[in-house]
Amino acid sequence: MKMSLDEAIQHYALPFQTDDDLTHIVEAVGNAKIVLLGEASHGTSEFYTVRTALTQKLIEEKDFSLIAVEGDWPSSRQVNRYIKGYEDSKTAPEEMLSQAFERWPTWMWANEEVAKLVQSLKQLNDARRPKEKIGFYGFDLYSLWESMEEVVQYLEQAAPSHDESQMARNVLNCFEAFNRMPEHYAISTAHFPETCTNEVNKLLSSIRANINHYPSDFEQDLNLKMNALVTKNAEAYYRTSALSNSESWNVRDEHMVETIHELRSYFGERSKMIVWAHNTHIGDARATSMKEEGMVNVGQLLREHYEDGEVFAVGFGTFKGSVIAADQWGNPFEKMDVPPAQQHSWEDALHRTGAYNKMLIFTDENRQHFSTIDHRAIGVVYNPNYEVYGNYVPSDIANRYDAFIHIDKTNAVRPLLT
Repeated sequence: MKMSLDEAIQHYALPFQTDDDLTHIVEAVGNAKIVLLGEASHGTSEFYTVRTALTQKLIEEKDFSLIAVEGDWPSSRQVNRYIKGYEDSKTAPEEMLSQAFERWPTWMWANEEVAKLVQSLKQLNDARRPKEKIGFYGFDLYSLWESMEEVVQYLEQAAPSHDESQMARNVLNCFEAFNRMPEHYAISTAHFPETCTNEVNKLLSSIRANINHYPSDFEQDLNLKMNALVTKNAEAYYRTSALSNSESWNVRDEHMVETIHELRSYFGERSKMIVWAHNTHIGDARATSMKEEGMVNVGQLLREHYEDGEVFAVGFGTFKGSVIAADQWGNPFEKMDVPPAQQHSWEDALHRTGAYNKMLIFTDENRQHFSTIDHRAIGVVYNPNYEVYGNYVPSDIANRYDAFIHIDKTNAVRPLLT
């Protein structure tokens, strides 16, 4: 007999009181190759600290060795070099993160919670052999100019042929007129047929064809290829952003998945990866209203690519609390109140069935008891007074995720930069 939603939550929910309780999630992960750890906002302390605890358990108990985050490749590479000891790592993690993540929204990765994660990863790596060290990588594509410049600078010093170095310079020259402002490129391509598409495609194809000529020390070859990939896909993202939100969204999430595949190919198909990204990326889009809008995401694409049980997605949420966000894109961040979740939402149901932190693990046995319900999502831009108009996504929770962690009252993340 099918239970009501409240009955199902009360029957299947597990209390989450200490990090030791996360063992239930770790056990449910089983033999998964990729574990996706979500968040309902980009500015909530507990989402970072709980993911850190889960990440540590997965590394120590399940032999995960790669972390991919919703951050830019060049900035995240500085973290990777720091925790792997590729350069002088006497700098405090807080200082390193503040220098690495200078572009808005800085608080996503330059915060005290991530500093603790970085410190723990460095300590783990210091006791490991080079090939066993944990890696930290960014799989977003907003670093168009930074990635282009890294490719040009590297090829001018190390290119096996002048032709490839010139290709990179041609790419940079093509974008130069847009004054490091991707939105100008997006607007231009919406009105004029001339784009930089051919140049970025030629560059990536050439680098891929000649990648064996580049040294692998300190992952130089990987860094070159990935910055070229970011350049190619970022160009497509900004070119489509002026025409279609759904198409540009798909380009971005497809890039994230392509990055995951490149990393697992580089480190070997036996390598296992943890992904940190917003719920809207890691929860299967087919179980949400995104499907009707023609949108795909990381969770969906990975589930379609891998066998059952090889991808495990953990969603996160809160009933109320505080968050770091901005009122408009590019504006200074501020600490905002997160009001109690709207009635009849997923977060409201989790709260009214017991105002305590809890976990749910979805299985073939219990999925039938959970139906589609509104589920809150908070981005880097947020207005709590109007969240009812755009911050809830209808979701089949039990098919969107494999597990869910509810923190009843949360606190804002602690940024390093003010």
